Amino acid sequence: MALNPPLSDWRGKTVWLIGASSGIGRATAELLHGQGAQVVVSARQAAALDAFVAEHPGAQAMPLDAADPAAVRAAADSLDRLDAVVYCAGYYRPQRATEFSLAEMQQHLQVNYVGALHMLDAVLPILRRQGYGHISLVASVAGYSGLPQSLAYGPTKAALINLAETLYLDLHDSGIGVSLICPGFVQTPLTAQNEFQMPALITPAQAASAILRGWAQGQFEIHFPKRFTYWMKFLAMLPYRIYFPAIRRMTGL
Repeated sequence: MALNPPLSDWRGKTVWLIGASSGIGRATAELLHGQGAQVVVSARQAAALDAFVAEHPGAQAMPLDAADPAAVRAAADSLDRLDAVVYCAGYYRPQRATEFSLAEMQQHLQVNYVGALHMLDAVLPILRRQGYGHISLVASVAGYSGLPQSLAYGPTKAALINLAETLYLDLHDSGIGVSLICPGFVQTPLTAQNEFQMPALITPAQAASAILRGWAQGQFEIHFPKRFTYWMKFLAMLPYRIYFPAIRRMTGL
C-alpha cells in the first residue's frame, strides 16, 4: 500500500537537495536531472556544486552551511517553487565510548539532525502555504539500533527516523508527503573511513535508483539494499540478551 502520493513524473518539478556535493545526494540529483527535474543543489563545497551545474545544464547551485539557519531560510525563500526537498547532508566519524569526544558528538548532531530542523523551519511554511510537496530525510540503518563505532553517528540517525515518522503523522492530511531513506553501506567519502569489511556495499548510483523507485511506489521508508537492511531490521527486533552477543560476534568488538 502506498503511504505517499507516488512521485514518478519529475518533468518541471523543482527538487532541492541539501548535501548534494558528493555521494548519495549528488547521484540522486543527477538522476532527477536526467528525468527532467529542475534540480537545486546545496552544500558547503561551492566548487563541487559549480562542477555539478556545469555538467548538468539547467541545474542551480546554492552553496550554504546547513548549520546556519538564516542561510537555509534565505535559500528556501529564493526558490520560485518547491515540489520536493531532500535532506542528505551528513557527517560521520567512527567513535567508541572509550574515545569519547564531546566536540565530535556535537558536530554530528549539528550536521545530521539540527541541520534537518533548519531545513524544516525554512520549508514547512512554504509547503503548507502551497498545500503540496514532499520532504525526504536521509537517515541510515545505523539508526535502527546501537552499533560499535557509531556512538556519535547512530543516535543522530535514530533521531531522524523518529522525526520522519512524526512528520508523516502530522502532515499526511495536509497534502505534504514525507519519506524516510535508510541506506545500508554506500561507497561515499564517509564510508571510505571504515576499516572493516562493509557487507552488501553499493554505489551511489544504485542508491539513487533505489530512492527514485521508492518515491515512485509511494513508500514511506525507502531502505536498501534489501538483502542487508532486512537483516538489520531483524536484529533490531531481538531481545537485548540475544542482540548484544550477536552484534559482538558479527563485528568482533
